[in-house]
Amino acid sequence: MVKEELKKIGIKYVVVELGMVEILEDITKEQRSILKQNLMKSGLEVLDNKKSILIEKIKNVITDMVHYKDELLKVNYSDYISEKLGYDYTYLANTFSEVKGITIQQFIIMHKIERVKELLIYDDLNLTEISYKMHYSSVAHLSGQFKKVTGLTPTFYKQLKNKRKSNLEDL
Repeated sequence: MVKEELKKIGIKYVVVELGMVEILEDITKEQRSILKQNLMKSGLEVLDNKKSILIEKIKNVITDMVHYKDELLKVNYSDYISEKLGYDYTYLANTFSEVKGITIQQFIIMHKIERVKELLIYDDLNLTEISYKMHYSSVAHLSGQFKKVTGLTPTFYKQLKNKRKSNLEDL
């Protein structure tokens, strides 16, 4: 779809990968505007600002790391993110905080808790297994962080969701 839009507007490109387009030459303001409008209709957006692009890359690495990597990381998160993006972690952390208003660590915790919620509801894992899978040092650490973010214990959250599920089935 992105390739089609680029061709329609007459923009020559080298590579179109998920989330990235490498363009051969400078494009006019009009071409950029048309591309932006056409992509927005499909739910996509054009990021011009280098900081915005870097923030999106950081968010994508974190999302992939938290939601799709099942094996334990052999390095800490900061080294992993830095290595994946090829930037010094301090630079990444400062840029992220400046643009998003939260730290990378807070963003990781939010995503980890979202993943824990999914695992509590849809998987057959117990809290100990979830704690291990999500790289927590202990169930107590996971539970404490979960409660701090959601205001609920993991057990209460699961009971609440199960109760809602059964109420829906009764309708």
